[in-house]
Amino acid sequence: MSDFREQALKYHAEPVPGKISIELTKPAETAKDLALAYSPGVAEPVREIAANPADAYKYTAKGNLVAVISNGTAILGLGNLGPLASKPVMEGKALLFKRFAGIDSIDIEVKHRTTEDFINTVENIADTFGGINLEDIKAPECFEIEKALIERCDIPVFHDDQHGTAIVTAAGMLNALEVQGKNLHDAQIVCLGAGAAAIACMELLIKCGAQREHIYMLDRKGVIHTRRDDLNEYKELFANNTDKRTLQDVITDADVFVGVSGPNLISADDLKLMADKPVVFACSNPDPEIHPDEANAARTDLIMATGRSDYPNQVNNVLCFPFIFRGALDVRAKTINDEMKIAAVNAIRQIAKEPVPAEVLQAAGVDSLEFGAHYIIPKPMDPRLLPRVALAVAQAAVASGVARIPLPENYMQ
Repeated sequence: MSDFREQALKYHAEPVPGKISIELTKPAETAKDLALAYSPGVAEPVREIAANPADAYKYTAKGNLVAVISNGTAILGLGNLGPLASKPVMEGKALLFKRFAGIDSIDIEVKHRTTEDFINTVENIADTFGGINLEDIKAPECFEIEKALIERCDIPVFHDDQHGTAIVTAAGMLNALEVQGKNLHDAQIVCLGAGAAAIACMELLIKCGAQREHIYMLDRKGVIHTRRDDLNEYKELFANNTDKRTLQDVITDADVFVGVSGPNLISADDLKLMADKPVVFACSNPDPEIHPDEANAARTDLIMATGRSDYPNQVNNVLCFPFIFRGALDVRAKTINDEMKIAAVNAIRQIAKEPVPAEVLQAAGVDSLEFGAHYIIPKPMDPRLLPRVALAVAQAAVASGVARIPLPENYMQ
């Protein structure tokens, strides 16, 4: 770990500090180039945009530019370390946007005194961008922030910690239940964790067919139930009218466990209480709620997913967010709605059911991958994700009426 720490610090510091830079897309070599790029030539697109604001997409980089914005209140698993400390993570997100979807993005770290200050700051700069990716903002403020910005901004606003996690989780969950011969509608689900990712995951699973009354959510105080008087409005949505109070109470005979909480919070004995052929998504990073080796030793009939890349079935947001934004930007969507999210779920899960290209096997360092218990989610390096997910999202945006322009001809072909 000491060696890895030094490698990580060197990676971020050399040969130049940071992970992103700005490149020119037009020539700037001659006097004429500069006259066109700046004065007097730049006056012409200024006049066009003043007359028709939509022309900003035609004459500027707005249509391929995403802001990655944080206040640093929930940085990875490190907690509230402040806006500046979040900058390496936000630069990393910008790197992933460019690497996987060709999207340019700028990281913005916001200091503020109140939630309304943050919302106002983002609202006031939003027109610069084609979309906004919110990141590493703690719950429950993140819900208020995203809701307000969706209402106030005329471009897609997407909190990846919520919805990116939810989309990839739903895709993997639906496939895992299919492999196990179960269906989401009947599944008894336990969710350990009640923050932004947990609530978004459960809400999207409900939209995909899960029954709210079949979901038991737990926070640090145990089962969220109707007789508790300490619940915020988001947890109240998952308050069960039940006498069950502990993890062991609710995990007995459960079909699904989803962990978005912390390391080593469930045991092998807990897993043994679950129903036959359970599905376990232990997604705390870097250390899951239960180690895959321990889980598989306890239950030979389970399907296991984690957030780790060194075990099968990694739940990784990079399977989703670059391609969600690619599709949304390319039809100038006003928002990213449920139809677009569900379209992404279905596109991602379908890829896992198809033969895996040799280049993906090579990148994954394996000889073969086949849809089943050890392969329910595509690998992040799969080149099919960009065209398939972006197309599905763009089509859903058009069909649901939030796109400003039609699907481009021969899009993603």
